[in-house]
Amino acid sequence: MAHKGWKPATALVHGGTLRSQFGETSEALFLTQGFVYPTAEAAEARFKGEDEGFIYSRYANPTNDMFEKRMCLLEGAEDARATASGMAAVSSALLCFLRAGDHVVAARALFGSCRWVVETLLPKYGIESTLIDGRDLKAWEAAMRPNTKAVFFETPTNPTLELVDIAAVAEIAHAHGAKVVIDNVFATPMQQKPLQLCADVVIYSATKHIDGQGRCLGGVVLGTKDWIAEHLHDYFRHTGPGLSPFNAWVLLKGLETLPVRVAAQTANAARIADALADMKGVSRVLYPGRADHPQADIAAKQMSGGSTLVAFELEGGRKAAFAFENALNIIRISNNLGDAKSLITHPATTTHKNLAAGARAELGITDGMLRLSAGLEDGDDLVSDIEQAMAAALRA
Repeated sequence: MAHKGWKPATALVHGGTLRSQFGETSEALFLTQGFVYPTAEAAEARFKGEDEGFIYSRYANPTNDMFEKRMCLLEGAEDARATASGMAAVSSALLCFLRAGDHVVAARALFGSCRWVVETLLPKYGIESTLIDGRDLKAWEAAMRPNTKAVFFETPTNPTLELVDIAAVAEIAHAHGAKVVIDNVFATPMQQKPLQLCADVVIYSATKHIDGQGRCLGGVVLGTKDWIAEHLHDYFRHTGPGLSPFNAWVLLKGLETLPVRVAAQTANAARIADALADMKGVSRVLYPGRADHPQADIAAKQMSGGSTLVAFELEGGRKAAFAFENALNIIRISNNLGDAKSLITHPATTTHKNLAAGARAELGITDGMLRLSAGLEDGDDLVSDIEQAMAAALRA
C-alpha cells in the first residue's frame, strides 16, 4: 500500500502497509526466521528470484519491508534496507561499495563512532580517507583525488550543529565521480531532503527520532534501486546487519507520529535556544534556527526547520557544565537524542571522549559545551528547569 502523491503525514500512517488474511488494522509483526514453500518448484523459483516472496528474515521480512517502503515514501528514495542500528547503516553504506585502493573524503565533524569507521576501520581494508572542514567548499575540492569514490558527512553535525552545503558538495563530488553519502539524523527526514539536493545515499539511525521513545535500536540506508541492487543487496544478505522484525514494527509505530513529534520538539528547541542566549554564564548558543547561527544562510536554503537539538557553552567549563547537568530535574542526562524526553549530554566526556583533546578543540567541542535534545515536555517547564540549573552552574 503506497502512493507517491501522499503528503508525509499520510504516508507515515499508511505507506507500505501489507495486510494478512486477517485484515488487521495495525501492521502485522512477522516474528519468524524463515518461510515455507508450497512445493519444491516454488522454493526453486523463490531462490532464482523468479518469485518475489520472502526466503529468510536475514534477507527480508514482511514487517521490515513495510518499514523500508514507508521510509522510501518519506525520503523520496527508490529503495532501502533496514539495519540493526544506525552504525550498522553507516558501516554497510560505506563498506558495501568501497574497496582497497579507494579514497573517501569526510567532514571532520562526525559522531565519534562514524569518525572511527572513517579513520580506523576503512584503512584496515586498504581504503584511504581524508578529513576536512566540511564548511569549506575549497577544502572539499582540494581533497578530491582520482581514486575518491565517496564523500561522507552529517549535517547538522554532532554536537556543534555545523552545516554542510549539501548541493554544493554534491556538485564537487559528482564532478569527480564520487558518491555522496549523508547522515541526516539531526535534521530528520521531516526537515531536510538530501536526495532532492543531489545526495546519492542517505543514512538514519532510526534509534533517534524515528523511534523517538527510547525503545529500540535501528537504522536504514536509502538510495536508488540500481545502487542498492549493485552494491548493498548482496553485502546485506551475506554479512547480516539486518533489523529485527520486532524493532521494525516498533519503528513503524514511531513513524506514525514523527511529524507531530518533530514539530513540537523543534518548537521547544527554538524556545530553549532563545532562553539560553539571554542567560548569564552562557558564552555561546548554536542553533540552526536562529539568525545568529554562523551558517544561517545554509540552514534557510536546505532545512525546513531548525532541528530538535541545541548546543551551548558555559563560561565555567567542565565544572559548570557538570553542575548544570546535575541540577536538572526534568531534563535527563543521556547520550541519546530525538526522544520524547528531553536529554542532555556533555560531548567531551561522552560521545566524543575518544577524540584527542586537539581534535575536540579543532571541532569546537570545549569542556563547557553541552548538547541538549528537546523533548515533548511543556516548554515553560523546560525553560524553568534550565533557569534553576543555570543558577547552580553559576554557583559552581
